[in-house]
Amino acid sequence: MNIKTDILIRVYISFGLMVVIAIAVIFKLFVVQIVHGEKWIAMQDSLSTKYENVEPARGNIYSVDGSLLATSVPEYDIRMDVFAPGIEDNEIFYSKVDSLGSSLSQFFGDKTSVQYSRSLREARKARNRYFLIKRNVGYQQMKKMRTFPIFNLGKYKGGMIAEQKNKRILPFKTLANRTIGYKNENVQPVGLEGAYSEYIDGEGGRRLVQRIAGGVWMPINQDFEIDPIDGADIISTIDIHMQDIAQTALYNQLLKSDADNGCVVLMEVETGEIRAVANFTRVGQGNYEEKFNYAIAQSAEPGSTFKLASYLVALDDGKVDTGDMINTGDGTYRVHRHTIRDSKHGGYGNISVKEAFAVSSNTAITKIVNTHYKENPAAFTKRLHGMHLDQKLGLQIPGEGAPLIKTPESKSWSGLSLTQMSWGYELKMTPLQMLVLYNAVANGGQMVSPIFVREIRKIGNTVKSFKARVLNNQIASKATIGKLQAMLEEVVENGTGQGIKNPLFKIAGKTGTAQMASGTKGYRERKYQASFAGYFPADKPKYSMIVVIQNPRKGYYAASTAGPVFADIAQKVYASDKGMYQDFSRSEMANVDSPEVKRGSRDATQILTNTFNLKKEVSEKLNEKNQNEDENGFITITLGEVPDVVGMGLKDAVYYLGNAGYKVQVKGNGKVISQAIAAGTKYPQMSSVFIELK
Repeated sequence: MNIKTDILIRVYISFGLMVVIAIAVIFKLFVVQIVHGEKWIAMQDSLSTKYENVEPARGNIYSVDGSLLATSVPEYDIRMDVFAPGIEDNEIFYSKVDSLGSSLSQFFGDKTSVQYSRSLREARKARNRYFLIKRNVGYQQMKKMRTFPIFNLGKYKGGMIAEQKNKRILPFKTLANRTIGYKNENVQPVGLEGAYSEYIDGEGGRRLVQRIAGGVWMPINQDFEIDPIDGADIISTIDIHMQDIAQTALYNQLLKSDADNGCVVLMEVETGEIRAVANFTRVGQGNYEEKFNYAIAQSAEPGSTFKLASYLVALDDGKVDTGDMINTGDGTYRVHRHTIRDSKHGGYGNISVKEAFAVSSNTAITKIVNTHYKENPAAFTKRLHGMHLDQKLGLQIPGEGAPLIKTPESKSWSGLSLTQMSWGYELKMTPLQMLVLYNAVANGGQMVSPIFVREIRKIGNTVKSFKARVLNNQIASKATIGKLQAMLEEVVENGTGQGIKNPLFKIAGKTGTAQMASGTKGYRERKYQASFAGYFPADKPKYSMIVVIQNPRKGYYAASTAGPVFADIAQKVYASDKGMYQDFSRSEMANVDSPEVKRGSRDATQILTNTFNLKKEVSEKLNEKNQNEDENGFITITLGEVPDVVGMGLKDAVYYLGNAGYKVQVKGNGKVISQAIAAGTKYPQMSSVFIELK
């Protein structure tokens, strides 16, 4: 055999070995991937585990009176392990699967029993250990499902997997919707939900999950490795009753005037606590929704409501006094090639400073400011800045609009700027920033920043409390503040606001009708903003309020557009606040039959009985209702525990049951004579409680 032949033989042998090895490898791959593929995939999945975050329940948001404004309720996605320990045997599974399908069909009514049964059988064939049955199931539904065939074998043996998630709900629907706000991923936070998310969010838990066929991650067990910690609760300053009053009054007036939008803010004078904020945007003919928080976010030229600041500066600087006379002439005043006009044709002639404010004379205030500050306009603007009108309030919720108070150094300053600013143009303020000025006058000169949150609580304990910050201890002398208070009263008594005069209590305030600029079109479109800012009762201020309505199409003067909203809210708030009632001791109510007494606030009812000198048996009836009541006569509310509402009117019964976490089903009218679930019973939240009234 020659060398060449030997080499060829060796090559053939090597090539043959390579072919054999290649065939062997291919065969092995075939066995691994095809014959034993499912086994190895299952093993791979069984080795793929990870820890998954578990969402905590967000904290609740409450109104100042304890009403629940926002809460999280549990919802569940129901899945099934069709090879759970109790149903691994085919005989057991197939003997009960039709009964389970029938129960699911009857309970949900979305599929036939055959369809449910078929889908369960197919899941069994596919060896699906994480089969989705139903999403977004409530707590009571989930509990009921545990009694169904197969599922009733137990938490682990029956294969039912209930994955909890939390759904955010607003019990009062649209009330204070924008103030409550929301927090969504990749969206700028809104309202209290966004501003206090670090407290409300809580801390996420953790549990171990395993990847199964189809790339789905299934919890290895139904218990958490680390339990989530629920978020803290927010106690807001909003009063839900006053919020309802404010929203209703504003909405009705927007409909009546066919306006683009409007807002209302109601604030407690001394504390700076916001009791109500309403904002509505026109979304169609005769339809308004809360889409934007105009009250805190929209900076605009306020118009005549700003005259309060101008008069404050002039009075406090000693330039004029309330009794000084101002000649408004024919109602026109020429400044820097521009004519300023009064709304009254022909003008007001020679009137006092106090009268000029009451009738909202444009020529009077521009004449005063131009006469005394044209040589030194910085003296005027410096006083405005000294009151912090050029600064944001630093609110507890995001989105505050920036104010604009020009100075002679501003690039846009012109020869007309000083007089324009004097009556509310060439400057910008939000409605809430303007209200803070009026509130300061009502508060004797002390300017405070509004607050929306009173406390943060964790498991019933106060974590943090808030009080209004003092922005300016005294914006003007006591004497000047007294004069301004008298001038604001005069507006309602004899001036532009006399249409909202109330016989039971005095209102102080100022109307404002401003022409709105519209981008590059300027003022040519002739759109107007109507506003009314003030406080009540004028002799002992407790609440301040501002109403702003933009582009009303059916009458644009503030007196007939914004004023009625202010009056309506003020009257209803006054009637509902027992601390503001006048002396009715001489009333003839003492001679009428004693009214029926329902359960509620014993303290409030006692005040009425004493005030109206009602008969003795009324007081005796009040003292009969002492069980489960605190010293003020309020029922003690515990979440998840049914309160005693027998004897109450419907409104109080719904209030107490709702704040304990329940829905209410009602029969009849009058007062509650029975409740289906006994008082003191531990009962799942979001369940319905039936009450009968007669």
